Amino acid sequence: MREIKFLSKGDKISLVAPSFGCVIEPYKTRLEIAIKNMEKDGYVIEQGDNIYLAKCKTRSNSPRQCALEFNKAYLESDSKVVWSVGGGETMCEILPFIDFKRIKKAPFKWFIGFSDNTNLTYTLTTHFDMPTIYGSNFPAFAYKPYEYCEKDVLDLVSGKTKSTCGYPTWERYKDEELAKEPLAPKNLSEAKILKLFPNKDVEIQGRLLGGCLDCILNLCGTKYDKTLEYIERHKKEGIIFFLEACDLNPLSLERGLYQLREASYFKYCKGFIIGRPLCYKQRLFGVNHYNAIKEILGKLHLPIIMDADLGHFYPSMPIVNGALAKVKTENNNIHIDYLDL
Repeated sequence: MREIKFLSKGDKISLVAPSFGCVIEPYKTRLEIAIKNMEKDGYVIEQGDNIYLAKCKTRSNSPRQCALEFNKAYLESDSKVVWSVGGGETMCEILPFIDFKRIKKAPFKWFIGFSDNTNLTYTLTTHFDMPTIYGSNFPAFAYKPYEYCEKDVLDLVSGKTKSTCGYPTWERYKDEELAKEPLAPKNLSEAKILKLFPNKDVEIQGRLLGGCLDCILNLCGTKYDKTLEYIERHKKEGIIFFLEACDLNPLSLERGLYQLREASYFKYCKGFIIGRPLCYKQRLFGVNHYNAIKEILGKLHLPIIMDADLGHFYPSMPIVNGALAKVKTENNNIHIDYLDL
């Protein structure tokens, strides 16, 4: 892994919108407040040109302009962190314009983002052994005091912690309510129940790799897919895949996992962390997400942690892509201890 530089008070954070720009509620208000909060906390916030734009239906700007904003933040700014302001749907289209050659030689910076940002969190890690953080997009810091995943991602990027664990409860989406009241209180009323396969606690060690399954499937087989080279480099340590799904229904989930399995992604896999998919509790032709996961991954005879606090339901654990870690479950919770941060 690349030499890591941690964030300190007084350091600069570059905000970018390689996917969605914050032009609608609750995201616009949250971003504005998050910037003020983090500035009060002592960080210098550099705002990218696209963060409040929606020039494309599914992105803040054209693919070229989105990539230009990222390249500028990573290669020309003196920031310690490049942080995405949102997820989205078609961030993959910016990849032809990302300056991978210069990024490979550039000093390390953290890139942090969630969901569609897998297109860079996953790609930068597999291309260059660069640690990235699959975690909260920047508007999440509108809520103070920071707790759960926001506190964890800030502690990880600042080097204040080398371990994270799951959260006691979680909440369902409530988009319409949030549009009217962007800072509506969290409704953490759903009980967390880990599903383990086989049905016993897990303890595994390996390099963490993953993100949003929808995006990884889209990358699979393209010239931006360096997964097989990455896992060959780290076959002695082995890989722990962490995956969560956004738009995939149970059958799409099953087909997607089959595709990655047959593409040899799991050749050196030690086990899986699978977050709650947005199709949680959905059933098609008698198949739910548990059936889909066990049908494909169960054949590998590896430990599977399902319904982890990872994904599009809040709160979602931040995970350091590319880090060597020990993962274990006990007392209905998941614990990740980072070994090389």
